[in-house]
Amino acid sequence: MRWHVLLAAWLLTACGATPVAQIGSGSAVEAEQVTLTVYSGRGESMVGPLFDRIPADAPFRVEVQYGKTAEMVTRLLTEGEQSPADLIFAQDSGHLGVLADRGVLAALPSTLVDQVPPEFRDAGGRWVGTSGRLRVLVYDSAQLSPEILPTTLEDLADPKWKGQLGWAPSNGSLHAHVSALRHAWGEDKTRTWLEAVKANAPTSFPKNSPQVAAANAGALSIGWVNHYYLHRLEKTGRKAVNWSFPVAGDPGNILMVSGVGVRKNSPKAEAAHAFIQWLLSDEVQTYFAQEGFEYPTLPGISTHPDVDPLKDGQLAPVKQAHLADLGPTRTMLTELGLL
Repeated sequence: MRWHVLLAAWLLTACGATPVAQIGSGSAVEAEQVTLTVYSGRGESMVGPLFDRIPADAPFRVEVQYGKTAEMVTRLLTEGEQSPADLIFAQDSGHLGVLADRGVLAALPSTLVDQVPPEFRDAGGRWVGTSGRLRVLVYDSAQLSPEILPTTLEDLADPKWKGQLGWAPSNGSLHAHVSALRHAWGEDKTRTWLEAVKANAPTSFPKNSPQVAAANAGALSIGWVNHYYLHRLEKTGRKAVNWSFPVAGDPGNILMVSGVGVRKNSPKAEAAHAFIQWLLSDEVQTYFAQEGFEYPTLPGISTHPDVDPLKDGQLAPVKQAHLADLGPTRTMLTELGLL
């Protein structure tokens, strides 16, 4: 398996000492497995089957505790140095940014960090992105045609969309997106835009997936969601369609990154690094793309045939630290009566 070769090479390079596992020509990894405790904000339905595929001869095994990312972050902060967690696998980079800023995450080896493009990792090297979801509009193709859809995110404030939009003001992806807007547009413009969208009487949903279902059922014209929920619906007879803003670099075109970090002072850091290397392997990146309909964060991995590849210049130039600036965003949303 190619991953075994890569892992052995990485361990020899990164550790500068006896690696967790030695691999001979055509041999299996011969080492005692280290059990890692993973706090996963990624749902079991998504990553449970992935963890079941950890090779039997990998130098680690995992015990996973699942929960909402916010819950797992709070738990990790509360437990402090007494936490049993070795790693946190988060649904979004914003919460990883909070942990990094609080000094909870350890710096990762550059041999890991440098594999991930800068836009999908922490500038301080304390976490790396493993896959991403593109922010899009989902629309009912029986009601709307592409010719009349918004060309920029700002267009959602136009009164012509009154009563037609859905969104999820309590959702973490929306919070991260608004955080990016605050840095791209400034506080005043972002607040004014949110007020205008609110004035359009959008339907509030608890999360993204019900918006996609509503658009597919003809009960909602447009939803503001992450792209992959659409592809989880039965394709035959599907009326909902994703829409990305056609203006290159528009602030509506943001990739929400899931990622992983290692708890500072974890006694199993070496094995944790090997686990992250596995997440960055071609096999796992392909799993995220082909079975999860996500965008891989490593170059050279093909997206699912039903998922449009990202175009050059399509994404807004967003720093991960901006997505993690959640406190002022939640204050703004609360002040506007959206939380």
